[in-house]
Amino acid sequence: MRQTPPEAAQLLAWYDRHARRLPWRVGPAERAAGVMPDPYRVWLSEVMLQQTTVAAVKSYFETFTRRWPSVEALAAAPEADVMAAWAGLGYYARARNLVACARAVTARGGVFPGNAAGLRDLPGIGDYTSAAIAAIAYDEPVAVVDGNVERVVSRLAALETPLPAARPAIRHRMADLTPAHRPGDFAQAMMDLGATICTPRRPACGICPVMEGCAARDGGDPERFPIKAPKAAKPHRVGAAYVAERVRDGAILLRQRPGKGLLGGMAEPPMTGWTARQDGATDLSQAPFPAPWRIAGAVEHSFTHFHLTLTVWHAEVGDAPAGEGWWEPVETIEGAALPTLMRKCLARALA
Repeated sequence: MRQTPPEAAQLLAWYDRHARRLPWRVGPAERAAGVMPDPYRVWLSEVMLQQTTVAAVKSYFETFTRRWPSVEALAAAPEADVMAAWAGLGYYARARNLVACARAVTARGGVFPGNAAGLRDLPGIGDYTSAAIAAIAYDEPVAVVDGNVERVVSRLAALETPLPAARPAIRHRMADLTPAHRPGDFAQAMMDLGATICTPRRPACGICPVMEGCAARDGGDPERFPIKAPKAAKPHRVGAAYVAERVRDGAILLRQRPGKGLLGGMAEPPMTGWTARQDGATDLSQAPFPAPWRIAGAVEHSFTHFHLTLTVWHAEVGDAPAGEGWWEPVETIEGAALPTLMRKCLARALA
């Protein structure tokens, strides 16, 4: 067994004293006492944390684990229920993959593979997630590189190559740093260091446990790292949303988006055919039926690859046909599988 790198030893000693308490985490003292993390909870948290903050994930994680306390329970859940519980976390393909992965694990006896290579074969699990689960749940000494770790490693080495081209070098350096002993704690220590000390702005270098080996600190400008390539300007798309409100009971007309593609499988008020690559109509040419439509305002929303402005039309109607959709009762609208964009549209129309 190779020796633990000095930076790793220093960081683990710091982690033993300062580890964040998180609902999905087994802390260093518990782990030292022989308590191993539940792979189901590790997997669920890692999927939720992709592109999302710890603060936002905590309540969702607690809700999910109360409702579906095991991978078998989640596998048995209707996909629509999982999508509704996911609403607000964004990147909705993760929720569909969550169900598919839970069912795949349940089919193999409810046991997650014990290494990164096996985990990568499951639906929705890529290089980062497989490494994180393998290290944290099974103590496999693999390099775990998220956004926090990218920043820490870029600063330790003062990498001049901009992201994303620097990622292979960062992964190689992280592999060198990862100890054979306590690799799961080390991965989480690196995440905690980036989240609490080696922050994007005004890093607290004076209390950093690995300050002595940090080339960016020695150079006097740690905030310069990681260097990022200039981002291409996002295109701006437009479209329309039609919020029909039934007068007699306040129900809202909703329909389900196609299963694949952006916001796949989620509920929405009828909309025009905007995508990341094309605009949708903003007028009444694609309204679901004739009605006294009026413009309620506009909604702005940003996706990863484009910005969107929707003109929101609102109409109060009688017993209009639902067509391919359904009338969602006002008392259950909060529990519907509505992503943030759609909730913005309803709020604008019903204000």
